[in-house]
Formats: sequence, C-alpha cells, structure tokens
Amino acid sequence: MAKPRLVSRATYLDRALMFRDTDLIKVITGVRRCGKSSLLALVRGKIESEDVEGRAFVSLNLESMACPVATKEDLYAYFRERLSPNGKTYIFLDEPQRIDGWQLAVNAMRVDFDCDIYLTGSNAYLLSSELSTYLSGRYVEIKMLPLMLGEYLEFCGLSLGASSAAIAPDGSVVLFDDILERYLTYGGMPAIASLDLTQEAHSIYTAGLYDAVVTRDVLNRERSLGQSKVMDAALLEKVAAFLGDNIGNCLSMKRIADSLTSAGSKTTNKTVDSYVRALNEAYLYYKADRYDLHGKEILRTNPKEYIVDLGIRSYLGGYRSTDMGRLFENAVYLQLLYMGWRVHVGKLYDKEVDFVAVKDGRTVYLQVTDEMMSDKTRERELGPLRSIRDAYEKCVIVRQGRYEADAEGIRIIQAKDFFLDGSF
Repeated sequence: MAKPRLVSRATYLDRALMFRDTDLIKVITGVRRCGKSSLLALVRGKIESEDVEGRAFVSLNLESMACPVATKEDLYAYFRERLSPNGKTYIFLDEPQRIDGWQLAVNAMRVDFDCDIYLTGSNAYLLSSELSTYLSGRYVEIKMLPLMLGEYLEFCGLSLGASSAAIAPDGSVVLFDDILERYLTYGGMPAIASLDLTQEAHSIYTAGLYDAVVTRDVLNRERSLGQSKVMDAALLEKVAAFLGDNIGNCLSMKRIADSLTSAGSKTTNKTVDSYVRALNEAYLYYKADRYDLHGKEILRTNPKEYIVDLGIRSYLGGYRSTDMGRLFENAVYLQLLYMGWRVHVGKLYDKEVDFVAVKDGRTVYLQVTDEMMSDKTRERELGPLRSIRDAYEKCVIVRQGRYEADAEGIRIIQAKDFFLDGSF
C-alpha cells in the first residue's frame, strides 16, 4: 500500500484561509483521522511559503506523548514563550480538549497575543458546550469530511477529465464505474486511499479507527465530563451497527430500542437517543431531519442517519455488496454536505423525496437511485418530484445506465457528472 502523501485538499484549505489574520479562531472539526491535522499542516505551509519576515509559526499536538503541556496554564505559557517579537504568530493546536480548561487558555491567547489561531477537534462537544461559551461567537467552524470521490481520485493518482476511464500510476486502465464501486466499499479515509488497498488491510485499519472513535471520542469523553448516559461499550457498538445497517431509512428511537431488545440487548428509547446523539457528536453519523414540503417546516420525528465514511459501514456490515443503492445515496448526501448544502429529507404527504438541498437562496429537490431502467423504477423516482407544485429545481442522480438529460423538466444527472463535474 502506498505511503500516505500530504495532498492539498483545496476546498478545505480555501475555507480555512478565508478568515486568516482575523480575530476569529479557525476550528476544524470532523471525525477522527479524516485529515484535520494534515489540513493544519497545509495551512501552515501555505502561509509560510509567503516568506514574510518577522512571522513565527508554532504547532502543538495535544495527543502526542511528547507534548510538554498538561494544564491550561502550561498551554498558555507554551505559546507565549514562542511568540514572534516583531510580527504575527500563527498558532496551530491539535485536539486541545484533553486539557481541562483549554478554552480559557485559547481565549486568553486570542486576547493577549498578536496571533492567528487554528485548532482541531474530533467531537462536537468542542463547539456545542465549551468553545462557544467562552468565545461568544469569536470562532468559525470548518467542517471536514473524509475524502470525497474527486479527492479520492487525486489521492490515487487518477485523472478522468471528460473520459469515463483513467490511466492508473501502474499503467492500467481504470473505469469510473469501478472506481465508484471501490469508493462505496472502502470509503475515503486519506491514510489508506489507494487502488491496491486490500479488504484485509482496510479491516485492520478501520478496526483501530472505529475503536478510537468509540472509546476516545464517546466513552472516555462521557467519563471525563462526569456523565453516565453513554457508558456501555457493547450497546454503543450495537447502536452504531444498527444505524449502519439502516442508512437511508427513517428511524425512531423506539424502533431501534425494540430491535435491540428483541435481539437480547434490553434498552429504552431514552438510552438509545443518548447513544445516537453521542455518535452524532463524534461525527461518526450525521442526522438528516425530515422537511415537510407542504407545510414548509422541519419535522422532529423519524430522521435519517448517514455514516461519515462508507468504509466504516462496510467494516461494520461485513463488506457485503448487496445494497449499493443505499451506499450511493449516502455518498450523495456526503457530497452535498461537502459542497456546502444544508440537506434534509423531503416529505410530501405519503411520499418521500430523498433530499431537499438548500444553499445561497437556492433549493433543489433530489432523488437518488441506483438505476432507472424499468418503467416501475422510473415512476418511483420521478413520481414524487412531479407531485411537488412549486417552482424549485428537481433532479434525479443515477449511478448506473445512461438516460436523457431532462424528463418533463426534471434533470437527470449521471454519477460522474454529479461527483466530478462540480457544476451542480
């Protein structure tokens, strides 16, 4: 397997630099190992390359065994001692939440130093209850995901352009459909993005990643906060596996609790709700609320959950390839988030629209399907969109087959165009 490279992820780099040299702290969030530390290195490298005299650059990884910092006072002193005497200091702080009161030190640095601060976090607690309290809006969040398909191609050394095939670094021809299927199976974790990745290697790597998320970012976090809502590791894994097996399905806490109880893991709706929230806060799953297209309001019941990386789903589900349609839907959801859309699940009376995507005053209704070759499947996908009487855009994104570009005013978008064209 090829050695991981520091590949520029331009979208996130641009977002991180958008607020550089301002009073705002740049907070990069996302699931563990999705590339946050690499993004810090990219930001640092970009600013350093400007070669401006007087600047200082200080990086610290709080998860390193070599880290000399143990308290919030240590943290403040570490950066104070390394400040530039005659210019701006750029501060890069990885996973500060292991230090009690870290937010007080960071806020003091923001106030006291001539600095520009960038930090990472692998749990939503970082923002929801801690950072926001002490910084009162003095931060911006850069939400990071594992590799999207276009980034995955770059990591694998492939370029498709207008073609549906690419030449791999070893000279072999690789078809887009095969690349997409591989991506839907193994996901996009940067450290293992490679065309020669084996299932065995993927399983070993993902086992360690999954354990780190469950143990460090959920269970240990609960203990450190003195909470007892999420303490059962076995139950947490079962809830995570249930969500993975039901991506794209509307869920209720009662349904999950009943299913787990019938399988021998007695639990309650309230307990399941706490566990699902913890998995959301560790960025392992993302909740998509339902949106009532008739009443134009967000519904609080029966949301969907999508997994952050399809390789983790394969690991949890045993690498089965019988439900590519749902994996494809999950990939489309993540791509929409990556492109900056707010994404809901559409409900119109007894019908459902896979996604309602909103961005910059634009609303798009989307259906996602593996194929539309039969009349029955075609009607299943187009029918709900025809039922919507407003003037917003309507699209169907299809993984397999070739279709007309427009069906009664509904755009039909091929998978390659959606993931790689960038014009959606």
